Amino acid sequence: MNILNLIRWKNLLMIALVQLLVKYALLEPFDADIMFNWFGIALLIVSTLCLAAAGNIINDIYDVDTDLVNRPNKVIVGKKVSEKTSYNLFFAFNIIGILIGFYLSNLVDRSGFFALYVIISALLYVYASYLKQTLLIGNIVVSILVAMSILIVGLFELLPAITPQNQPTQLFFFKILLDYALFAFVINLIREIAKDLEDIDGDYKAGMNTLPIAIGRERASKVLFGLTLVPLFGVVYYVMTYLYKQPIAVGYFLLWVVAPLLYVTIKSFSAGSKKEFHHISNILKLVMLFGMLSLLLYRYILIP
Repeated sequence: MNILNLIRWKNLLMIALVQLLVKYALLEPFDADIMFNWFGIALLIVSTLCLAAAGNIINDIYDVDTDLVNRPNKVIVGKKVSEKTSYNLFFAFNIIGILIGFYLSNLVDRSGFFALYVIISALLYVYASYLKQTLLIGNIVVSILVAMSILIVGLFELLPAITPQNQPTQLFFFKILLDYALFAFVINLIREIAKDLEDIDGDYKAGMNTLPIAIGRERASKVLFGLTLVPLFGVVYYVMTYLYKQPIAVGYFLLWVVAPLLYVTIKSFSAGSKKEFHHISNILKLVMLFGMLSLLLYRYILIP
């Protein structure tokens, strides 16, 4: 169980769920031209989860000092799992993920895609060891990587199968994935800032230069408030522009995405305590989950 907590198994399950939804709720039901059967998508999911698990492990290794201040009861590395074992797991997951990525890249006849796995693996290490301490850059990088966990399905499934005849259809589905990836990027970026506000004490002790440390907790909380308006207005615009004729979809987004985002916006305006920022972070995680689950609605959205 300690190792499962070390690799953040709940977060990994969410990644797997989203990739399965892209495959089986969006692409296959509408006969998009795709590359993978069930075994291929399973390998893609395993490779993604391996790299994500490796990233979570190296992040915990480098976060021991800050976690001892911010959440001493939840420190795993050095207490429940030795540092040596953690490093071994980090290397093992990385190697497995990259090797599977090499196989999949050649399977779809796009050997250049293998570079994605190498870049992602390297970025996860650089993020944990250096970028996380820098102002906003670390937040942006990790949010891009979260978005890539969605886009990578489209890259492997849709792009290699493009022909002159199916290009409009393939690009239509890829654009949908881009919209979801952008949503994931924005929500995760806001959540990262909320977590920085929550962890300001430990981060300050560790010499980090996060946004709350650079400009102060009060100003950073106002930035958080301003940023929450972006997905709120963005989702409302998306619903009004593309989904207004679909009452089921409109109701779903208003209840499970817009309403929680509105709550987060109101809450972030006056939030000031560690507990409040932790609560905001958790709500944003639910917003991310319900946003991704909306992929199940496309059978009602795309079929009149």
